[in-house]
Amino acid sequence: MGIITDIQRFSLNDGPGIRTTVFFKGCNMACDWCHNPEALSGKPELLRYPQKCIHCGACETDENAVCYSGARVWAGRRVSAAEVMEEVLQDTDYYRNSGGGVTLSGGETLMQPEFAAELLHACKENRIQTAVETNLFYPFETLRGLLPFLDLVMCDCKIMDPQKHLAHTGVDNAVILDNIRRLSGTDTPYILRTPVIPGINDTEEEIGAVAAFAAQNKKGLLYYELLNFNPLGVSKYEAMGLENPYAHVKPLDAQRMRELAATAEDYGLPVRIG
Repeated sequence: MGIITDIQRFSLNDGPGIRTTVFFKGCNMACDWCHNPEALSGKPELLRYPQKCIHCGACETDENAVCYSGARVWAGRRVSAAEVMEEVLQDTDYYRNSGGGVTLSGGETLMQPEFAAELLHACKENRIQTAVETNLFYPFETLRGLLPFLDLVMCDCKIMDPQKHLAHTGVDNAVILDNIRRLSGTDTPYILRTPVIPGINDTEEEIGAVAAFAAQNKKGLLYYELLNFNPLGVSKYEAMGLENPYAHVKPLDAQRMRELAATAEDYGLPVRIG
C-alpha cells in the first residue's frame, strides 16, 4: 500500500509521449516556492475552498461525507499497486502509440520506495515504459535497486551553492550532487532540471554554475531543462491555511528564459525550456 495525492492521465509534461503520472504524497525537502504544498506531508490533509460551499450541511453531521461542490477536498489516499495499475492499464494503447508510459512523481517518490518498486515491477510486467521524477535527496542505494525497472530518471539540480540550497530548500545539496554523479555512471538515461525561480536562481551565474556541473556529468544526460516558475499552487496554500511567500511572484518572460537557456548551451549541453 502507498499514499498518493492524484493519478493524472494523458499527461504531456512528465516525460516523453502520453503518460499517466502517479503523484506520491510526502517530501523530504521544503522548497520555498513549492507549488504542490498538499504533497509535502506524508499524511492525508483536508483542503477547504469556502467559495465553493453550497451550505448543504453534509459535513456538519459527517466530516468524511463526500463534498459534491468541491468545498472540502482530501489530499491523500491510501491505495494498493493493483488499484493504481487498474487505472494505468486503461491507456496502454496511448502509451505504445506515443512512446509514453507511466511516471512516478510527488512530493518525493522515493519517500515510499517499496510502493514505488511494486508499481515499477507491475508496469514492466505489462511492458509499459517507466520514469521517475525525484529530488535525489536520499542514499543512492534507494534508487539503485529501482534502476533495472526504470527507463528514465528526471532529477533536479536547483542551486549549486550549498548554503543557498539549504536556505531555500531546507537541505544541503551534497548528497544530491553526489547522486547525480553516480546516476551518470549508470546505464539509465536521465534529464537534469532546474526550476528557475525569480530572485533565487534566475541569473546567468546561477544557471551557468549548474550547467557547468551538468557538463561534467554528460554520460546518460539526454538534455538539461529549465523549468519556468510555476505559480499554480496559490489556491492550494489558501485552502490549507498556509502562507505562500511566492503568491505574487510571476514567471519569467519567454525572452529571459531563452537568454538563460543560451547560457546553459554555452557549456555544450542540449537545453530545453519547460
